[in-house]
Amino acid sequence: MGENKWMGKRWEDMDTDVLVKIFKELNLVELSPVSQVCRLWRLACSDPLIWSTLDFGLLKSNYIQTRASPYIWVDDRSDKRLSRILRVAMSISYGNVSCLIFHYNLYMKDEHLHYISERSPHLKRLVMPAWNRITKFGICQAIQRWEELESLTMPTIGHPPYIMEEIARSCKNFAELKVMGSFDDLFASAIATHLPKLKVLSLRCSKVTMSALLWLLDNMANLEVLNISHCLLFEIVANGRRQVIHELDDQTLQKASRLREFHHCQSRSCLACQRMMADEGIMRWYRYEDWFWRRDEVSSLDLQDYGKLFDAECEALTAVE
Repeated sequence: MGENKWMGKRWEDMDTDVLVKIFKELNLVELSPVSQVCRLWRLACSDPLIWSTLDFGLLKSNYIQTRASPYIWVDDRSDKRLSRILRVAMSISYGNVSCLIFHYNLYMKDEHLHYISERSPHLKRLVMPAWNRITKFGICQAIQRWEELESLTMPTIGHPPYIMEEIARSCKNFAELKVMGSFDDLFASAIATHLPKLKVLSLRCSKVTMSALLWLLDNMANLEVLNISHCLLFEIVANGRRQVIHELDDQTLQKASRLREFHHCQSRSCLACQRMMADEGIMRWYRYEDWFWRRDEVSSLDLQDYGKLFDAECEALTAVE
């Protein structure tokens, strides 16, 4: 009898789409050596199906809060770890990242943002890390490179007009914004002035002035979706006191009725609203479940589960010793 011969394909001869399906099950640490096997595997490892969303939601800085600007001190090892991880990710992804998600307690610097923006030119969605160590020049330079940006989730910032102006100038398809923190008249005015075509806005779990909310409803004619769920709404009354609004009046609800979606919840029985009240309008996300900050009533803004590329195993393998 003749010898049985293996008629299957060798690994290096497999179809790219089959390799991509296999490699999608790997995290960043596992993917790195695989991408160096051969040219075909490298090509498969860089496929947009693998890199469409790069979720660093588990990546945080080792930091200490300080009294002097930037009000944070970050362990140098954390910065080096972030740089190392970004080098690997940007190298393998080959410019195919379209959605990039960072944790709110990741304190990157301009150099990190510069590196990312140069190597992810087709970014469409960004969930920002903390602002503390990012300068005005740094964020504006990055936004200029992200001409295809459509969606931004950002922590609140003291002077928002320059960012809104840069987005309006550079990102012609921008349509979706989420703000986490505080939202006042200045912020509302900046959006109405520079982003009048904005379609989706979420202020979920933010501290919002009633005058800012009314400004949006009166001036954002193109706005289709607005989320103020679990916000601490307040207005300034006599003697400069702040009065919390627990229920929207009929006039405000009437103005909001033109929207395709209007999400609101200021209920004393709601757990998220209770947390906002306990935290006095500035949500202390670190006190709560890891997934809590990722949720949103607007489906297109909800971050759902953590991605595979930087999962818990990957986070542990890259942790600072």
